[in-house]
Amino acid sequence: MDLVALADFNLVARHGGFGKAARASGRPKATLSRRVTELESALQLRLFERGTHSLKLTDEGRALHERTSVLLTELDETAAAIASGADKPRGRLRISAPLLLSQTAMGKIAAGFALKHPDVRLEITTEDRPVDMIEEGYDLVIRVNPDSDETLVGKPFLRDRLVVVASPDLPIPAEGALAPGVVRGTSIPQAWSVMTPTGPAAINVDPVLALSSLIMVRDAARAGVGAARLPISLVAHDIAGGTLMHWGDVDQSEIALWALYPSRRLLSARVSAFIDHLRQTFPNGTPDELAAFIGR
Repeated sequence: MDLVALADFNLVARHGGFGKAARASGRPKATLSRRVTELESALQLRLFERGTHSLKLTDEGRALHERTSVLLTELDETAAAIASGADKPRGRLRISAPLLLSQTAMGKIAAGFALKHPDVRLEITTEDRPVDMIEEGYDLVIRVNPDSDETLVGKPFLRDRLVVVASPDLPIPAEGALAPGVVRGTSIPQAWSVMTPTGPAAINVDPVLALSSLIMVRDAARAGVGAARLPISLVAHDIAGGTLMHWGDVDQSEIALWALYPSRRLLSARVSAFIDHLRQTFPNGTPDELAAFIGR
């Protein structure tokens, strides 16, 4: 494939027309049109729907643009870095991060990164849903206990675990009795299996309040509405200060936060720099480190 023609195609696709692309790049409109036509002939695909006054990507053209524009940008950045003798992070960095981490820590994480790397334009989107990194244009995603995906690579940078906590005013229920519970979402657990200082136990729960955010769940537990299952990093300061009582550790509740990027992409300097920043922020990756960071 002719990389020059591919670059010209992406230029036209990005600007939405040959005229706009020509004005933005200073290249002749006729040259851009010829390059795109040659690319269409080589691929035996129509990449644009050409109207009298409009130009629209075909489905095939949109797919080609989404899958190659980032790669071409990374190649340009790599060549520029080598030419300048330094691989300095620069350019746009789009990250998708989960809700709880974003609410508690990502603002400070992002600020620290921005201060160290002023040439990177960092954009962080908060969402718990699975995202298609290629289709949606993300450079990096942070996910909790992600499913195996051969198209993504990465490593965990933080670990956490769930505990059951409640207000000091709420007594631990006797064996077989129900405890009022605050839960996330609409799931209705019948019992929470926990490990206590005296051994394993089951806490039977009557969900009296269902909320969509773990921050909301914690605040309701603080208010004495009921017991709750929460990450230890989120409630460590409450437990230490006596605002919440620790009823036990939830069985098999290990949590790992992963930083992931597409395996078929070059690892750009800006992605590598952000991963290094996460490791420097949490050198041991423990719940205590995250709790301390949140509590600053």
